[in-house]
Amino acid sequence: MSERVDEVLRAGKAPNLHGLVVMRGGEVVIERYGAGADYHLGDALGQVVFDRDTLHDLRSVSKSVVALVYGIALREGLVPAPGESLVRQFPEYPDLVADPGRAHLTVEHALTMTLGLEWREDLPYTDPANGEIAMELAPDRHRYVLERPVVEEAGKRWNYSGGASALIGEIITRGAGRPLDEYAADRLFRPLGISAYAWSRGDDGATRAASGLRLRPVDLAAIGQLVLDGGRDIVPGDWLREVLRPRVVIDDGFEYGYQWYLGTGERRWAEAIGNGGQRLLVAPEEGLVVAVTAGEYDSGQVSAQAVLDAVLDR
Repeated sequence: MSERVDEVLRAGKAPNLHGLVVMRGGEVVIERYGAGADYHLGDALGQVVFDRDTLHDLRSVSKSVVALVYGIALREGLVPAPGESLVRQFPEYPDLVADPGRAHLTVEHALTMTLGLEWREDLPYTDPANGEIAMELAPDRHRYVLERPVVEEAGKRWNYSGGASALIGEIITRGAGRPLDEYAADRLFRPLGISAYAWSRGDDGATRAASGLRLRPVDLAAIGQLVLDGGRDIVPGDWLREVLRPRVVIDDGFEYGYQWYLGTGERRWAEAIGNGGQRLLVAPEEGLVVAVTAGEYDSGQVSAQAVLDAVLDR
């Protein structure tokens, strides 16, 4: 496996790889780092030489971490069950709560990104019409998401939405009585021995649940190992099974659970995916966890896919 990975790197097939950590049997078996231009969300960080201790943007991998944190909060009785009303978690918007077109929305619809609300994240993240960017610019991010026009029945079609993740993060924040990042650090990161992290907040002080987490690749891999191990009672095992249960089809052999992508073909896997080549792959049949960070923001996943293919020999 390491020989295949090193051949990919020597051949220049992963030119923007920033970090790679592979775990098997709970041990790190491959660890590689690169160098290149990096960004923290939209802010340029210049040329960075990466090593084990360098934090890296996870972008939308953050969403998958939030799903794990939700399960911890659910066990503690801090958040509603997935079948509960979504809009009723935001009573400060009585007009939306009373809207019959939104009454059927549940927390699960947010967890599965099947809200049936208008949302465009297929636009560049430099475009203010992009849903996540518009949400960040809105005077009230949560109202902005919830008041989007209803365009189809909820629960029927997956539509990528950072707004859905923002709602999940806010429900955790309200239930825990403290910011999402602080609760996640106490209940998830520290039990895993993760002490180095950063989680950005918007101008309104809300933790950016959809995209703001920064971790070391080795710590991202530790989260993947936790998933592979069934939660180790840090994340409740029954919740993790719900998270990883396919709920909506994205494409042939490619489905979605609760904020995690799922492969349902011959080789089953679970994956968290973020803009620019950020990947966390959990492959139970191979007993593998693969964490990748890269610098292909807004352009693709070429480097990440090259090293994943090498690790999985495909």
